[in-house]
Amino acid sequence: MSYTITLQDFPDIPEDTRLKVEEQYRRDLEKALGGSDDVLPTYRAWLSVSESGNEQLNPDDLALAAKWQKASDLARQAGFRSLGESGEAYFEFKLSR
Repeated sequence: MSYTITLQDFPDIPEDTRLKVEEQYRRDLEKALGGSDDVLPTYRAWLSVSESGNEQLNPDDLALAAKWQKASDLARQAGFRSLGESGEAYFEFKLSR
């Protein structure tokens, strides 16, 4: 399984610029998580924690979920660095087969 990252709801952006910032997000996310092999397990832990009740959480998943949140925030900042913020824009992370 792999993943895709797409910039959403950023108005009037040239295709080459969009691709560049999506790649920047990917690189910074992978770097913050320790490498490309760590992205999916960390994301799955974050997803599990976000969908679970508090009584069902294990400490390892909590730690990975916190790591995901921090890494995705850093990657978002890096992605928007050259664009500036847009109130509606965001990076979408999707699992793909």
